[in-house]
Amino acid sequence: MNSRYVVTPYFLDEDLPQLETLASSGWYVNKPFPGEGDQMTRISVIHESLAGYIAEVLGKGERPVSIAGDCCTAIGVLAGLQRKNIAPVLIWFDAHGDFNTWETTPSGFLGGMPLAMIVGRGDQRLVDAVGLKNIPEGMVILAGARDLDPGEKAAIEDSTIHVVPDPRSLPDYSIPDGPLYVHFDTDVVDPRDAPAMGYPAEGGPSAGELREVFRFLSETGRIAAVSLSSWNPDMEGVDQSRRICMDLLKTLVNEN
Repeated sequence: MNSRYVVTPYFLDEDLPQLETLASSGWYVNKPFPGEGDQMTRISVIHESLAGYIAEVLGKGERPVSIAGDCCTAIGVLAGLQRKNIAPVLIWFDAHGDFNTWETTPSGFLGGMPLAMIVGRGDQRLVDAVGLKNIPEGMVILAGARDLDPGEKAAIEDSTIHVVPDPRSLPDYSIPDGPLYVHFDTDVVDPRDAPAMGYPAEGGPSAGELREVFRFLSETGRIAAVSLSSWNPDMEGVDQSRRICMDLLKTLVNEN
């Protein structure tokens, strides 16, 4: 399947121009003007634009590959999939759970909440803004999460999402049937391999180990969409992190 790339050069609602430099010929740069509203409204403008493009790509029989500065853009990708009547199994690779709500978060960081939002927990404004129907928890696999806040950890344990602490075991896991949407937060990689992460978490799979997992997923032939939440372009080790993570992405979409 041909892959079509889209870069959204934002971190939540803040410009992240360094990501735009990734765009090659034929890539789409999703850069709508977010307007002057509150943060949720501004982010929703970005997500709506992304959802529309995702649906357009799918309508042409191609696979969308989204690159952005945060994990919340997965909401836009999922909305685009649903607009083409695709109900995927969501495989979420992340060193963190992204399962906080306003009631559990110790930091108030919105970027730590999208997976909870997607399954219907917590604040639903971003989800409702793009018309996303909540994903059943049993259709979600959280892989590689090793840095969880206490309330977030309790919420995950209370949920029915599938938790795979060590991504290397995913090839032996019983993945639910159906098309796959793979979300790759690059901080899931061992920071010794990819150091330029805003929220590094010690441990995790090496780049080589994750490459084998991604190759397995690619060879299933089931991947309908992919998204990547990027490294921090302002941190030391950015060149190494970009090279390794983009190479992993290409493995996932069978381009290397």
